[in-house]
Amino acid sequence: MGANDSSGTSIRSSAKLLSEDLASGKISSFELICHYMRQIAADDKQGKHINAVLEINPDALFIAEALDAERKAKGVRGPMHGMPVLLKDNIDTGDAMHTSAGSLALKDNYANADAFLVAKLRAAGAIVLGKANLTEWANFMAEDMPNGYSSRGGQVLNPYGPGLFDVGGSSSGSAAGVAAGFAPMAVGTETSGSILSPASANHLVGIKPTVGLISRSGIIPISHSQDTAGPIANTVWDAALLLGIMAGPDLQDSATLHSMGHGQLDYTKYLTRRDLKGFRFGVPGGAYLDGVRPEKLAVFQQALNLLRSLGAEVVEDVALYVFEDTEMTVLKHEFKSGLNAYLHRHQSTDQVKNLSDVIAYNKKYADVALTFGQSVLIESDETDGTLTSPQYIQARLMDLQRSRVEGIDKVMEQHELNALLFIGAAGSEIAAKAGYPSVAVPAGFTLSGEPVGLTFTGRAFSEPQLLTFAFAWEQAQI
Repeated sequence: MGANDSSGTSIRSSAKLLSEDLASGKISSFELICHYMRQIAADDKQGKHINAVLEINPDALFIAEALDAERKAKGVRGPMHGMPVLLKDNIDTGDAMHTSAGSLALKDNYANADAFLVAKLRAAGAIVLGKANLTEWANFMAEDMPNGYSSRGGQVLNPYGPGLFDVGGSSSGSAAGVAAGFAPMAVGTETSGSILSPASANHLVGIKPTVGLISRSGIIPISHSQDTAGPIANTVWDAALLLGIMAGPDLQDSATLHSMGHGQLDYTKYLTRRDLKGFRFGVPGGAYLDGVRPEKLAVFQQALNLLRSLGAEVVEDVALYVFEDTEMTVLKHEFKSGLNAYLHRHQSTDQVKNLSDVIAYNKKYADVALTFGQSVLIESDETDGTLTSPQYIQARLMDLQRSRVEGIDKVMEQHELNALLFIGAAGSEIAAKAGYPSVAVPAGFTLSGEPVGLTFTGRAFSEPQLLTFAFAWEQAQI
């Protein structure tokens, strides 16, 4: 699908095609940025009122002109040269844009430097077009916070049914922005479902990588044991490209050091197969499908049948451990510890220096900051903040045991599986606690037009294989 720029040039939504057009001179980065800014002007705060973009980079057009000049003088850095990207607004940018996590308490927060992944994107030639709205504090503020709502940015809507369909979260603006045509690709973050959920809800590809494959440095945290950034894009190739650029060890993030030898510079090289002969997939049943509406289950079943037609063997109703951690013990302890450390390093706002200050600020401006309360923030602030609580330590170790040894590892070994299959983000919690990767792809639409996602989940650093599966699935749709 494409659109016309005012110059008459066709703008193609796939980053792969855009990259080819940029390299050939068919379109310039300046023209591309102008096109996406027009799209944002037309449908973000008016028109469809998607409300996906919190802030536009005031330097985007200047950067585009500089990269156009560099392309003519020195050639192309790579496929991301001059490519626009939206960033979820919990990712630091050391420029004229804020980093707020959607919170009014951080509305004046400017980061001192780019997050590690942002520096890698810029080095590859990417243009940070703007910051995307999100579920406030990455959906770690209140029990009843709607997906896509933040006090600073308001409510993000799903372009496939504004006001009708759930937009997913917490990387809501990142996904809705791509789906609405505001950018060809975006970066989201996930603690438990926050990439897979909005990608599925907005008919997109989302990659939740193995924890440690992409640096967490410069990202407002929830959980050091589960947090990761990841790509959201229109196609598997686009998402794979973005993954390879962001992946890599960072000396400031110890989690990335165990990924050395596992990460790849180019994940697009695994996108070659068009069949799935010889591969076995397991479909967890029971609670993983409970509560899913029949019309969505019908789309999921059609997806399983298509996988079989590609030569895959699909084993349904495999028994996988189900978490019932309603207290979110690990996350609440790690959030206070991680956020206090982040705020200590970011002193651009005098009123907010720790989680207690955030809570106090919200109370002071409750009429605009507490539409849905802050019960989760309060409960997190009641923890010790030092990660020494026996309750926390026991919960953390138990999570690893149940998600890996008694969970994903066990069922994959038992049934000799290459991956697990879930509808949308149904398996996100167990994969998140294990730190294991998942790739979500569009599975189709219900009769009412609501997107449905299919998610492939595997063991640590199995991104190459999961992307192989996702690409074969995607090609079967074309």
